[in-house]
Amino acid sequence: MMTDQLVAIYSSRGAAAYFGEAVTTIEHSLQAAHFAQASNAADALVIAALLHDIGHLIEPAPEDFADWRKDARHEVSGSRWLATYFGPEVCEPVRLHVPAKRYLCATDSTFMAGLSAASIHTLKLQGGPMSGAEMIAFEAEPFHQDAVLLRRWDDQGKIAGLRAPGFSHYRALIERLST
Repeated sequence: MMTDQLVAIYSSRGAAAYFGEAVTTIEHSLQAAHFAQASNAADALVIAALLHDIGHLIEPAPEDFADWRKDARHEVSGSRWLATYFGPEVCEPVRLHVPAKRYLCATDSTFMAGLSAASIHTLKLQGGPMSGAEMIAFEAEPFHQDAVLLRRWDDQGKIAGLRAPGFSHYRALIERLST
């Protein structure tokens, strides 16, 4: 069952510190999903928030974000992996959540000012804030608005000690949305 596979991935690799943040990868994922659900997001977007960083768990990357010399492109590998199990309403916001960070940095000065040191480091590797042409192309993506929402929950989900519902809370949604 798909949910059991996800639980196994997050259980085996999600307990590691989340790249320079004060939370683990699984805590970050659960917090992002929690904030999506608290915002009354569509079920697919809640699951996209939960699974947005699966690419970090299925592809090896340096443990210390300071050792990153190039972008891991986890949004692409994660989206491709998820496409085996979910439709575009889950996969596309995942694929676009890094471009959404670049977009928000170009369009919202308060967003960029609120980025953590780790996010600023990876932003540089990801190409920095978008150019005007990149923003136009991003806005033409069918799921760009969902990706912007996901990105905001992604950046919220870094609160040490925040108790969010566990993975089992999302089991029925995952099973209903997976193909």
